[in-house]
Amino acid sequence: MSEEVLGVAAPGTAGTPAAGGVTVIVPTFNESGNVTELLRRLCAALPAHRPYEVLFVDDSTDDTPDVIEKAARDCPFPVSVLHRERASGGLGGAVVAGLERAGGDWVVVMDADLQHPPHLVPELVGAGERTGAELVVASRYISGGSRAGLAGSYRVAVSRGATWLTKGLFPRALRGISDPMSGFFAMRRTAVASAALRPLGYKILLELAVRCRPRTVAEVPFVFQERFAGESKSTAREGLRFLSHLAALRSATPLARMIGFGLIGLSGFVPNLAALWLLTGAGMHYLPAEVVANQAGVLWNFVAVEALLFRDRRRHRHWGDRLGRFALLANADLLLRIPLIALFVARLGLGVLPATALALVTTFVLRFAATEALVYLPRPGRRSPARHAAAGRRTP
Repeated sequence: MSEEVLGVAAPGTAGTPAAGGVTVIVPTFNESGNVTELLRRLCAALPAHRPYEVLFVDDSTDDTPDVIEKAARDCPFPVSVLHRERASGGLGGAVVAGLERAGGDWVVVMDADLQHPPHLVPELVGAGERTGAELVVASRYISGGSRAGLAGSYRVAVSRGATWLTKGLFPRALRGISDPMSGFFAMRRTAVASAALRPLGYKILLELAVRCRPRTVAEVPFVFQERFAGESKSTAREGLRFLSHLAALRSATPLARMIGFGLIGLSGFVPNLAALWLLTGAGMHYLPAEVVANQAGVLWNFVAVEALLFRDRRRHRHWGDRLGRFALLANADLLLRIPLIALFVARLGLGVLPATALALVTTFVLRFAATEALVYLPRPGRRSPARHAAAGRRTP
């Protein structure tokens, strides 16, 4: 990625820390109809006594960077564009890329479509300094706030449901945050551990709150506005990415992953039994049918584990390699279980049922540990791929 500084020089330069300075990060994807008005309102809202910079992290395929360059000429603060050829991590990835370049003591994240009122930017930072908070969230769900700009009852219901779901899944990390779906917030740069962030999709506040765990949180009410121009980027695909992101965050610890692994394993009985019913109904003998049907459960479990538990570790091996190792471990589980049952009965004097239950628990723990170590840990000596650099535009 490369960066260009547009507009009139001001105290500090883009990417260079200035005492008390603020970096406003604006991720953009085809927002050419909004950025001129956004910069105009920011010029009117940002006080001259504090150094500000605005950093657009742009994934656009339209002329958004050109429009930013033209509008930046009238701005009294530095305006930068960080253009990415590959939109790695979606909007959340764009924000993380901006965080790594931010020069201010405070970072404010906001959308470009003017649904987040620019005049609240100084208020967010001011609230953080008055209260000593590390994170200040603009909330639609406290007194004085409103979600009026959400288009239609469907989006309102989805937003509210997502809020309840995230707060139920992360009660400790989201304590004090009434609107974890907000995309408008301020955070002290010292509280951001960008190396720990692995965003997926557009809910970057959730990622920051769960992985960085700011010590203190404050909130400022805001009225969610209607989009100024263009169309919403919220789609069903983004909804699926959000659910995958939730699963990845919730399974970040080994214990949580093991519980998820067990629940996925239980769900695998459904395709297993369905395949067994179809095969025996077609006339296959039940013994080979058991073996074949077990593979249906193994495939189900592999797809679910890939999508929900180890999404961020899939790049270390080719999918065929991962599937082969996963299937080998899953089928070895069956071969190991029978000798273990015999051992528990003969040596420990257990009955068949308790011996079977103990063997199931033992092989489950072993299979989880082996799956994590042999399928999803990086191969020795192999580095994770670096973030894809994106070519930026050049300023004449």
